[in-house]
Amino acid sequence: MPLAVYILALSVFALGTSEFMLSGLLPPIAEDMDVTIPQAGLLISAFAIGMVIGAPLLAVATLRLPRRTTLVALITVFGLGQVAGALAPTYGVLFASRVVSALACAGFWAIGAAVAVAMVPEGARARALAVMIGGLSIANVLGVPAGAFLGEGLGWRSAFWAVAAASAIALLGVVTLIPRIPLPAQKPQLRREVRIFRDRQVWLSIGVIMLGAAGVFCAFSYLAPLLTDVAGLDDGWVPAVLALFGVGALIGTTIGGRFADAHLFGVLISGMAADTVILVGLALFGQYAIAAVVLSFLLGIACFYTAPALNARMFNVAAAAPTLAGATTTAAFNLGNTCGPWIGGAVIDAGLGYTSTAWAGAAMTTLAIGVAAVALRLHRRTRNSRVVTRAGGANKSVRTQA
Repeated sequence: MPLAVYILALSVFALGTSEFMLSGLLPPIAEDMDVTIPQAGLLISAFAIGMVIGAPLLAVATLRLPRRTTLVALITVFGLGQVAGALAPTYGVLFASRVVSALACAGFWAIGAAVAVAMVPEGARARALAVMIGGLSIANVLGVPAGAFLGEGLGWRSAFWAVAAASAIALLGVVTLIPRIPLPAQKPQLRREVRIFRDRQVWLSIGVIMLGAAGVFCAFSYLAPLLTDVAGLDDGWVPAVLALFGVGALIGTTIGGRFADAHLFGVLISGMAADTVILVGLALFGQYAIAAVVLSFLLGIACFYTAPALNARMFNVAAAAPTLAGATTTAAFNLGNTCGPWIGGAVIDAGLGYTSTAWAGAAMTTLAIGVAAVALRLHRRTRNSRVVTRAGGANKSVRTQA
């Protein structure tokens, strides 16, 4: 695996830490900015929505620009966004810094994924993407708890300064170690790129990604109150369980990256099935502390086990537009990450309890399995059709020569 892919993973570590660390910083931010905690929570929603909008928008805007130059510009803007957040005098300035950071983060994810795929053979795409996603897993294991620790000891602004420093290191790595990726001889054209959306497989891939992410994050977003109010654990256990989920995510990404290139649909469907079983288990046995902790760890493994395959599948079906494929994947994941918590909140507000989020999540991952099965059937039908066409052409050639 090229060293440059690991540099991209380092960059993703900084991006992921910034995206998720606010969940542990909302009370001090709310107090310092003189806003309510729900208003502070809008900073998280702003980042997610910025990711959904920014990925395709920046992919289109930078379509004809050199990829390394674009990565340098985006990680620079992202780092400056962290500095602006650390220095923000008002809530409005902090909110604006989160939106700008999210746009740069989304663009870097989309273009970085395309660069990672371009640097390796086709049979190693899922492994390369697994390395990148591994940066996000490590962010959940180390970056997010470290941000909470810094916020508690040195104030919430120190966490933003730390991410800005990590972004500067990533920038240095991108400048020195990412090779120049030449643009195709035929310059990319937006009209030709958007043709990928005529392919049913692209939309099926979007559906699987969105439903899978929504199902997992429907339950994960409310894991803390489930652990404390349902399982009866002390508040001090919550960071440890979240870190355990991150460890599981790192394990799942590593395993999924190893097998996804050779068994893409097998990884997709088995991983989604595991998500469903674990969520049902969390709904049934979440009141038992040991079961809740173990199932949280297993959920981290299962949901990130499918991530390399989900990314690689999109690049396979949208090979003619790799940058837009990366942008579409990023947008689909974040759309799921936005819808899942909203659905979870809706079932809680309906009075169904915190375990209901796991039931709702299992319903969505079941739908994701169904969409993946449709995609597999269409894939096999298309492949068999091509085999028959090639065989017919070969027979015709032999008769002509005779």
